[in-house]
Amino acid sequence: MITRLTKLLLLASIALFYTLVVFNNLTDFDSNYQFVRHVLMMDSTFPGNQGMWRALNSPALHLASYWSLIAWAFATMVLCWWGVWQLLRRLKSPAAEFNAAKRIPILALLFGMLLWLGAFLTVGGEWFLMWQSAKWNGQQAAFRMFTTIGVVLLLMLQPERDDQP
Repeated sequence: MITRLTKLLLLASIALFYTLVVFNNLTDFDSNYQFVRHVLMMDSTFPGNQGMWRALNSPALHLASYWSLIAWAFATMVLCWWGVWQLLRRLKSPAAEFNAAKRIPILALLFGMLLWLGAFLTVGGEWFLMWQSAKWNGQQAAFRMFTTIGVVLLLMLQPERDDQP
């Protein structure tokens, strides 16, 4: 039971994290929007870099990108909480049923990892050269979240057995 509770509580912690991400993005909209805007404009990358042709200076694209990130985080949050509910409902079920209930949590954690790897580390970090910015560089935070969620995903992927404690 302790292994199942561990998986449930770690998933609930990730769900809470995404709940706060969505809450903060909506209640402190401009601060987080400015981050996205500056990354997309590449206005704090190294002077004279040859990648400036990639910069997006359209406020409409900045806003669309930001809303897309919020929507992605919201979808991840919903999937995580749905996953928590699925695991909670099957906490005392046979191992096969608990394993089957992990489909949604696994999908939720995948969504979470893709946000940090795909949007922040790959698109923001490499395409928009966020790594060159001293002020608007979110790569450390993105890597921290990618790694944290990845550890929870690896634990979630471990199959349950009926003889586990």
